[in-house]
Amino acid sequence: MSGVGKKVTDVAFKASKSIDWDGMAKMIVSEEARKEFSSLRRAFDEVNSTLQTKFSQEPEPIDWEYYRKGLGSRIVDSYKEYYDSVEIPKFVDKTTPEYKPKFDALLVELKEAEQKSLKESERLEKEIAEVQELKKKLSTMTADEYFEKHPELKQKFDDEIRNDYWGY
Repeated sequence: MSGVGKKVTDVAFKASKSIDWDGMAKMIVSEEARKEFSSLRRAFDEVNSTLQTKFSQEPEPIDWEYYRKGLGSRIVDSYKEYYDSVEIPKFVDKTTPEYKPKFDALLVELKEAEQKSLKESERLEKEIAEVQELKKKLSTMTADEYFEKHPELKQKFDDEIRNDYWGY
């Protein structure tokens, strides 16, 4: 297997192992997103499969003797000489070093956004729990009990009454 082909195959194989498809699938809520996710996964699997089969095999060696019998040794020797003189340049990755710092910065930004999102999620879940609790108690709650939980509203109403503002 050629060096570049093996490297591509290895990277694709490692990428497929490190992706938590099931974990991502659990986070998807809408039906449209599920369809998009499944088509993404299918496309990834197809590309990965192609890479595994196409680049994982060595090419079959050329049977020069077979061609010598049919074409003559002079032309076949010429082709063999040209074939042997072909040097495939080694792949030098110039793009990754250029974009790696940008990608790393984006990952840091992503982690920060994830943390903010988790904190906001927690806050909203607490608020939802409070509202649901309040909804249950609302029918039997007195104004004093409500104002005890929301002193800013009590202050606002007291100020309005003190200033003789009745909302008209």
